Amino acid sequence: MEFRRVHNRLLLSRTNKASMSLSRIAKFSRGEENTGKVIVVPTAVLDDVRLPTIPKMRVCALRFSKMAARRIEAAGGECLTFDQFATENPTGSNTLLLRGRKSRREVVKSYGAAGVPGSHTKPKCTHKKNERGRGRRRSREWKVKSFKYAQK
Repeated sequence: MEFRRVHNRLLLSRTNKASMSLSRIAKFSRGEENTGKVIVVPTAVLDDVRLPTIPKMRVCALRFSKMAARRIEAAGGECLTFDQFATENPTGSNTLLLRGRKSRREVVKSYGAAGVPGSHTKPKCTHKKNERGRGRRRSREWKVKSFKYAQK
């Protein structure tokens, strides 16, 4: 791992610096090739209550939530800041660099063209008046009458 890559990740905007949960970190730390490695996460590490037990792991992160830090240390692991990690391991060897998923934001659901056949885009407008289906298309069996005449 190069510290330049970590530096670039630290400079990302808040939108692009997605947080990571303990379950995701535990998932990536499994396996023989990742045992004993320091997991470097240049963002916040949050607790995940869905994971009952976490393995022993050393995690270096920008910040930890209180419960995440408590659970890592209770499992026999270690929470490191970047200053501690740099003094301990100046070469940055034997590490695993991870990042959170940027596509988990709510706004990503509305990317794309809403109303197009086959599109699963979330409509930006949630009012039924503006989203009422008109015309014949694959998802409708018959042509819908105009809303103005349907009320009579």
